[in-house]
Amino acid sequence: MSFEMDPSVNVRGGPLQSCSRDPMTGFFRSGACDTCAEDAGHHTVCAVMTDEFLAFSKYVGNDLSTPRPEYDFPGLKAGDRWCVCASRFLQAHDGGCAPRVHMDATHERTLDVVPFEVLETYALDAEDPLV
Repeated sequence: MSFEMDPSVNVRGGPLQSCSRDPMTGFFRSGACDTCAEDAGHHTVCAVMTDEFLAFSKYVGNDLSTPRPEYDFPGLKAGDRWCVCASRFLQAHDGGCAPRVHMDATHERTLDVVPFEVLETYALDAEDPLV
């Protein structure tokens, strides 16, 4: 089954940049937070993992820190970048533990769920070494 990918545009209107290839992320496991109609979770926010966010995500039912070899998933640690669900990001924001966001690698479809002003609050600066 093949899915028709939405245009690769970031929340700032420019070309979508890569989020992470190590570990490999994205709905399509391409390294980018690309999406499509079949991506019900909107895995579109390029977030930099923190211990606090990983603990929060595990607490609300999505354990991102435990390796799952059967899915070729290494488990995430603080500092890793990962395409997280827009609704989970908003939930973390509401809970006071949202991670930083690489805006140029965050897909514009995120804006269907998360207001731009909220994303901007967590934006990494261009000179930040994590970008």
